Amino acid sequence: MAAEGLAQTIGPVVVLMSAAVAAVPLFRRLGLGSVLGYFIAGMLVGPSFLGLFTNPGSILHFAELGVVMFLFVIGLELRPQKLWAMRGQIFGLGLVQVGGCIGLLTAAAVYLFNLSPAVAFVAGAGFVMSSTAVIMSILAERGEIASANGQKSVAILLFEDLMIVPLLAVVAFLSPAAQGEAGPEGIAIALGALALLVVAGRYLLDPFFALLARSGAREVLTAGTLLVVLGSALLMEVSGLSMAMGAFIAGVMLSGSSYRHQIESDIEPFRGLLMGLFFLAVGMSLDLGVVAADWPLVLALLATFMAVKAVGVYAVARMFGSSNVTALHRTSVFVQGGEFAFVLYLAATSGGLFTDHQNAIFSTVVILSMALTPLILIATDRFLREKPSLAGMEAPRDLKGQVLIIGFGRFGQLTSQILLAKGVDVSIIENDPDMIRAAERFGFKIFFGDGTRLDILRHSGAEDAEVIMVCVDDPKAANQIVELVKHEFPMARLLVRAFDREHAIDLIRSGVDYQIRETLESAFLMGAESLRALGCDEDSVAEAVADIRERDAERLTMQVQGDFMSGRDRLHTKPVPEPLTQTRRLSDKTGPIAPVDETNS
Repeated sequence: MAAEGLAQTIGPVVVLMSAAVAAVPLFRRLGLGSVLGYFIAGMLVGPSFLGLFTNPGSILHFAELGVVMFLFVIGLELRPQKLWAMRGQIFGLGLVQVGGCIGLLTAAAVYLFNLSPAVAFVAGAGFVMSSTAVIMSILAERGEIASANGQKSVAILLFEDLMIVPLLAVVAFLSPAAQGEAGPEGIAIALGALALLVVAGRYLLDPFFALLARSGAREVLTAGTLLVVLGSALLMEVSGLSMAMGAFIAGVMLSGSSYRHQIESDIEPFRGLLMGLFFLAVGMSLDLGVVAADWPLVLALLATFMAVKAVGVYAVARMFGSSNVTALHRTSVFVQGGEFAFVLYLAATSGGLFTDHQNAIFSTVVILSMALTPLILIATDRFLREKPSLAGMEAPRDLKGQVLIIGFGRFGQLTSQILLAKGVDVSIIENDPDMIRAAERFGFKIFFGDGTRLDILRHSGAEDAEVIMVCVDDPKAANQIVELVKHEFPMARLLVRAFDREHAIDLIRSGVDYQIRETLESAFLMGAESLRALGCDEDSVAEAVADIRERDAERLTMQVQGDFMSGRDRLHTKPVPEPLTQTRRLSDKTGPIAPVDETNS
């Protein structure tokens, strides 16, 4: 019996993990993102398909802890001073976006679907509350949370969390069976809980973790971290706010703690697993029976709500100074509904404002919008790429420099300095407008041009240049330039930056006059400095570097004449029997640093 009970407990976990392990890597490989992979995996094992789980709501409620922990980690990255500095975005940008979109969606639901104003307001308000889980996961995957636009998205999400209590109060007021739990008294309780959490975080959390750290038990510190996260979430939940808000505030209070990095590493495994479980549970909650029975209405609501919200988000972004592409990107991120809609719709159903059928319809629309978000993002990235402005760019025309430099990134910039120091007449072309503008601030005259085009090379003076230096960081483009120069301007000496060893071999075979791997010299310098740090004298360091230079050159020659695996014997893959240099070693943790006795080697 015990074994059967254990199997019944572990079995669902194995099914969920198997679905995630199979779907997520596949969807990431297809470029569709992990979020959509979790959604599809959850839908497959849920009631609508295989029916392996019949009560996704219970899993969804537990999995919301993933969102809670994710917001805690985000809070750890935001110090209170930084959060205070964001107050204008939270109560300015957030307020206008939420209020404007609720108004637009309410009007659309009333006039296009003949809903009563009360039902339309609640349906629209639920859809306006975007998914914190989806948006934060997308921003994290793209590394955009710390960016300026990412911070604006975080500010909007924080304001949406703050709107939870007022919206629940409005639902209670509108509902025929209103009980008044979320009235003025509920708001006062929520504000009191917020104040209590801030005070406790300010004065108690750091001493609490210091006490745990003195115990010397890593698992106790982990348990303390979970206690703080879950306790803060529970306090906000019972006071009528969101659990995610409580965890976020706790994270902000700990952002200045000396234990911040340890806490973050302790919470990370739980956060990742529970976030995945949350998306799985949302996928399970999709009721395909509702979709099949009322698909015209579901699709119409989905298209209308997403389109109207997109218009609102875009308009607000532009109103607050965002560029066209930035506004479109934010629109694609916020176009979906979120998990708070389920809470709001359930409250409306319990109060008699929604029927069970309306709750199912609106909840299905929200879930579908969440599932479509990754696909919308992919389409946005593909078709709405921001092209750098070419305003102020000057194309090359009849340049006459002794040396033509193609590419003015970090490599070309340093290379040019040596030539300019000797008064050499240099012409420079670059195809990145932002790089050209940055260089112009320092007094450089850079012309806008693509070195892979023959006409640009002619206008850049390649025909008269004594030396052409190819400093671009794209091996394919470098090879195209080399081919053009060798064919059209054979009298110029051709010096090329090689991306890696394989690229260097291709360049040598193509007949360039000189090539250098972009990391070669810096690697030699780093290795030499490490020998000095170990106490080697300069003669020993020079001997070692000279030996490696010779071996590298011999191996490169063998590879050019043979294949990439030629010259393997020229590599040091293990310590040589007799060291080339005299080094020092650590005898033990307490003993002194002593030189190696080479007589006994």
